[in-house]
Amino acid sequence: MITKQAAKAVVDAYEQANNRANRLRDEKLLATVEAGQVNEQSRADYKQWSTWSATRQKEYGGAFFYQDRTYYIPRAGSADWFAVRATSSYGERQESLLIFDKAAGTYKLTMAFYTPRGEPFPKIAVDRDGFVQVAQPSQKVGSLAPSELGSVYEDFFESGGTKKAAKAFAATDASKDSTKVYRERNEGKLSTYLTKKFFSQEPAHPTVYALKLAGGGVVAGFPTAHTQERMLKPQYMSSFQIGPNDEEAVYNRSKRTVITDEFQGQGLAQMSQKAKPKVLTIEYRMVDSR
Repeated sequence: MITKQAAKAVVDAYEQANNRANRLRDEKLLATVEAGQVNEQSRADYKQWSTWSATRQKEYGGAFFYQDRTYYIPRAGSADWFAVRATSSYGERQESLLIFDKAAGTYKLTMAFYTPRGEPFPKIAVDRDGFVQVAQPSQKVGSLAPSELGSVYEDFFESGGTKKAAKAFAATDASKDSTKVYRERNEGKLSTYLTKKFFSQEPAHPTVYALKLAGGGVVAGFPTAHTQERMLKPQYMSSFQIGPNDEEAVYNRSKRTVITDEFQGQGLAQMSQKAKPKVLTIEYRMVDSR
């Protein structure tokens, strides 16, 4: 499908263009090397740049590189995408899994995951010729298929996991953090006046990527999305309005009785026939507020 040398050139070109685009906040340049859910999040970063601290702006605009790379390339005919495992020079030098897929006829980064520090990365299965095996997103691995991960995961936000997510997923730091968002949704000084709810929605880019693991199982990169709604309680609607925070004001500065924020995310899960899926990492960006 692609040689390691050509895959290396794709990643090198991504680094160069991404570093320049981040420094200039150039969406058009970034779109030449990036697509999918990761691009949704990057464009949101550019949009909200003015709300960041000077320290964060400096870090984000600085150059970074992917080092110690391992290329996971499927056999020709089995997939049109490939993955790269690497260590990022950015921040805490976390281990990363990058997905490059064809978009508009060229390979672009479509998903990127930073695995938790100290968490052993699942071992990808490689055949005797060095090729990886792609898993079908629609095929169940235990109780869920990779293509079902996103919609089921969103139940952590909608109900705290009580309807289906807590039973479907193994408890991880990622799932605990998501449950905490639900549990604390109506805390704070404004809780007297408004309520906060979450609603699952279709991700902007629905493609799921899955690779088979050594010893069985699958590692899957999945898209996910939800909206967050803050609404004044009925008794206050005629007298008050909600002021948007700095990030929300980038999209809509007006005060209103309901503020709806859209979040686009991407997650990485380890799946097994004999155990619940384990979400290793998940990350969201607010991409709109209305």
